[in-house]
Parts: sequence; structure tokens; C-alpha cells
Amino acid sequence: MDKGELVAKAISAMNNAYVKYSKFKVGAALLTKSGKIYTGCNIENSSYSATICAERVAFTKAISEGARDFLAIAIVNSSSEFAYPCGICRQFMSEFGIDLKVIISNGKETKEHSLKELLPYAFTEFMPTDE
Repeated sequence: MDKGELVAKAISAMNNAYVKYSKFKVGAALLTKSGKIYTGCNIENSSYSATICAERVAFTKAISEGARDFLAIAIVNSSSEFAYPCGICRQFMSEFGIDLKVIISNGKETKEHSLKELLPYAFTEFMPTDE
């Protein structure tokens, strides 16, 4: 996996963000095990709770097209700071693999974590298995 390419696709997706209220753009690029990349941007709504984060947009696009196995997600934002996924996104992503690599970029440098580092007690770890 080329982190630079994944970050570049996240930056490109960020440019499509609809951020009428916060003006804070976020982009995400999600890499599947098959090598396909799905992108997403945040989409705000006046009711706020209907707002959807870039990470969940990328995941829902991928899932709606049949993808289920993911390797990494790159996340960028329009500020010069590192912005990590919110709690809802962390929990949402954990449904599809707690070992997912999370690459955060501020446009100049990147940081890499596993999702398990960012969500050490994910609720899915306590769910019954299909065994």
C-alpha cells in the first residue's frame, strides 16, 4: 500500500465536502484488501445529527458495492492539524476490523495507528460470534 497515494485520494475527496455550517472539510480514502480505494467527504446538514463524516461515507460506499475486507483508511482535513475520527466513526469502522490501519495526515506529515489503538474497548469485541 502506498500511503502517499491514499492520502492524495483523501485530499481529492476532501475538496467535495459540503460544509455549509462548520467550514471544516474532511476527506477519507479507504483501501480494500483487493486494492480498490473508496473515497468519502463529510456532508453537513442543518439538523446536525443528519451530518455524516467522511469516514462513514467511504465505508458506506464500499459496503454498498459489496466490499467487506479493509486494510487502511487515510483521513485528512482542511486545517493544518491532525484530526482523528470521531467516536461514532471509530465504532462504525470497528464493525469491519479492529486491526484497520488509520493514517492521519495534516498535509505535511502522517501518523499511523491501528483502529484498536484508537478504540481499545470497541463494543464489537463483546458481541457473540457466528460460531
